[in-house]
Amino acid sequence: MAARLMSLVHLCCFLWASFSLSQNVGMPHSLRRESENTYGGRWKYLTFINQILQTLLFGICVIIDFAHMFIPATKKSVSSRLLPPRDFIFSVLVFPVGLFVAVTFWTLYAYDRELVYPKELDEINPPWLNHTMHTTILPLLLIELITCPHKYLSKLKGMIGLSIFGTSYLTWVLWVNYASGIWAYPILEVLGVPG
Repeated sequence: MAARLMSLVHLCCFLWASFSLSQNVGMPHSLRRESENTYGGRWKYLTFINQILQTLLFGICVIIDFAHMFIPATKKSVSSRLLPPRDFIFSVLVFPVGLFVAVTFWTLYAYDRELVYPKELDEINPPWLNHTMHTTILPLLLIELITCPHKYLSKLKGMIGLSIFGTSYLTWVLWVNYASGIWAYPILEVLGVPG
């Protein structure tokens, strides 16, 4: 019974993530803010990358759950091959990035929303989409953390994986600014150059 309930939770999370991602991606160009129509598009936003990663994670979880339910125990090679990528994506990318996105976004929003989510975006993004991208991600990840057993990499391998991702993203954000003169987030415009 618990496995079926977890399968239902994963399916709901996947459908919700897919729907919100499709609403984000499907927004007409005329309604998008100017920076989304420029160099790097949505790919310069960590929130968007996080949406992609979460949709991928919950999609893999659904495939694993369905394989466990509908494939006899002797033929579970599909799910056993998908468990390591699922655990890697969750522990190294989705959980830390999702936690960072939610905590950082709402901290900066509470301090000065213009630094991260200018008021003009309220007219473009519906409030439910903002909360889907920045709020509901955390409870969904906590549910996944608590209810679904994962095999975690060693701390060193996990930190290396997360460091590679973080360095790649930071390099991408800096490249976008270098190539186009646009910062992904308004806060980056007001931060001084160290040194």
